[in-house]
Amino acid sequence: MVERRKSKRTKLDSRLVMKRLDDGKSNEVQIEILDVSKSGVGFSCYEKLFIGEVYESFLTIWTKEVLHAFLQIVRIEMKGDKFLYGATFVGMPEMEASRIEVYQTIHDKN
Repeated sequence: MVERRKSKRTKLDSRLVMKRLDDGKSNEVQIEILDVSKSGVGFSCYEKLFIGEVYESFLTIWTKEVLHAFLQIVRIEMKGDKFLYGATFVGMPEMEASRIEVYQTIHDKN
């Protein structure tokens, strides 16, 4: 398999609450984060999401702070009764992306 990721991925124990933007509904979806990088996130959930759709997200990071970000779904895979997703951050401020990179650097040294 060819590695297509632009940034290093790190597993992160966190949860994410997502809201779809284009239909005005505020249906929140709980997901499990599988990995995160400064450019995107891999996660699983039981809800069907759609490629190309943008969702508002609230990512709780290792410091217990919440990053507000927008995610665009770029990959979907079915595994058992769960969906596995790949999403890229849309318009994430560089400062927030840098916090993810700092965590990866510290995590790798331990």
